[in-house]
Amino acid sequence: MIDLSRSALILVDIQNDFLPGGALAVPGGDSILEAVNALARRPFRAVIATQDWHPPDHCSFSSQGGPWPIHCVAGSYGADFPKTLRSEPVTHIIRKGVLQERDSYSGFLDNDRATSTGLDGLLRGLGIDHVVVCGLALDYCVTATALDAVGYDYKTNVVPEACRGIATDSKVILEKLEKQGVLLKNLNAF
Repeated sequence: MIDLSRSALILVDIQNDFLPGGALAVPGGDSILEAVNALARRPFRAVIATQDWHPPDHCSFSSQGGPWPIHCVAGSYGADFPKTLRSEPVTHIIRKGVLQERDSYSGFLDNDRATSTGLDGLLRGLGIDHVVVCGLALDYCVTATALDAVGYDYKTNVVPEACRGIATDSKVILEKLEKQGVLLKNLNAF
């Protein structure tokens, strides 16, 4: 078992709009909830949830020329965490994609690669040096968050059974993460 006293669990974008029936549903996205809830019961120093929190005219929306349907509008049902996600272990929430003109896949940085979400400062303030990343979607926001964590010199794990991607084959994505310094661990490692 890994010592979790200097570790944070990062729950990436587990929101209604990314679950079945949502505006930008990840196939099988709800199938990760049991594993995520099991991870959240572990004695992490912090459990941090990220949330897409977009204005109604966000640049990522197809109506604004972006690639995605309208999703996770700030304060909407779609932006909420699902009732099946255990929220009591969550100690902090990082909202991202909050500016109309800029998106943010990573929990650490906006897509301009210069604007911080505040996650790195939060982790350093808590004395965290290890992060465990899980959530939705593996091929976008989970990957961006995990790679930025490595870039900020955090020991970084991704738990594959607690992630789902838009692409049906996650093998290539997981191999890419490993090549870039992310360690893949199963649920029982924690």
